[in-house]
Amino acid sequence: MSLDLPVALTGLEFQLVNSFQRDFPLLPNPFAVLAQRLETDESTIINYLQKLQDAGVVSRVGAVFRPNVIGASALAAIAVPTSQFGSVADYISALPEINHNYEREHHFNLWFVATAPSADRLQQVFQEIEQACACGPVLVLPLRDDYHIDLGFDLSDGASRKFTRTPAKNVAASSLSLQTLAPSTQVLIAALQKGLPLVTRPFAQLGLPEPEAIAMIAGWLEQQVIRRFGIIVRHHEFGYTANAMAVWDVPDQVVTEIGRRIAASGNVTLCYRRARQLPDWSYNFFCMIHGKDRDDVKARLDALAVEYSLSAYPHDVLFSLRRFKQRGAYYCRTMPEIAHG
Repeated sequence: MSLDLPVALTGLEFQLVNSFQRDFPLLPNPFAVLAQRLETDESTIINYLQKLQDAGVVSRVGAVFRPNVIGASALAAIAVPTSQFGSVADYISALPEINHNYEREHHFNLWFVATAPSADRLQQVFQEIEQACACGPVLVLPLRDDYHIDLGFDLSDGASRKFTRTPAKNVAASSLSLQTLAPSTQVLIAALQKGLPLVTRPFAQLGLPEPEAIAMIAGWLEQQVIRRFGIIVRHHEFGYTANAMAVWDVPDQVVTEIGRRIAASGNVTLCYRRARQLPDWSYNFFCMIHGKDRDDVKARLDALAVEYSLSAYPHDVLFSLRRFKQRGAYYCRTMPEIAHG
């Protein structure tokens, strides 16, 4: 398979990153297991993943945590004057709490996701951004319901993966507050933020005894504290740059039904409900569609609106223009004694 990437992918490399974005083997020698399934050897798998991480094609191998179960997070936006855009974007990207930062086509033109150890710290981050950037109030849009978030990205066509999804267990965010977690748990979370070390026994290098680390990760997957565990790809590097965030103002009494139907269809990469912020933002229903061609993404959005009777609701489409930052959420400071290369 030939792709326009920073590095040329062999068929085996593509199969590796497209097939193991979830259901990663939680075993002492996971890369050897992947090698056996792909009929190659362990060193080849590790070398491929290291090369793809170095090239920025793969972000990491590891966990995607369910939002707002550990710590607190929210999507936010500000309206930045053109003359200030570069300096404001750089300032926000440099904040350790920011994991995504994009320019989008809208009056609110800079969109970012912030994650912090607590709701109080999250609020402080937004206050600091308001004061430092002087671009008016930050539009803060907390997550209310997630119907389809980060279950994988099919690199063969850019669609979301059609996985059967069981309802999330009722895990209250406060029950996993970082301030109340055992030190060993905080050590593991901090180690997982940058992904597994690409070595023969990666789970033995996470700051806990290997069996304990594996068991804790497996438990978090079962509880859906971790949404998925596997290879995390960077879709821009695979050519999916014509990406749109579509938003609708859907009546609260029907939004969940619509969201679940769209999520089950596999036609979107992300689908969720967020809080409205009147009078500046009336939209509560969000879908992301990733594609390589703007017209194709528009056509897919139009078809989505028709199929799910969304055309009658006020809506807007915000295409991504520039990506300033994209990485996984950081909940804890990485501890020197568990840092790995």
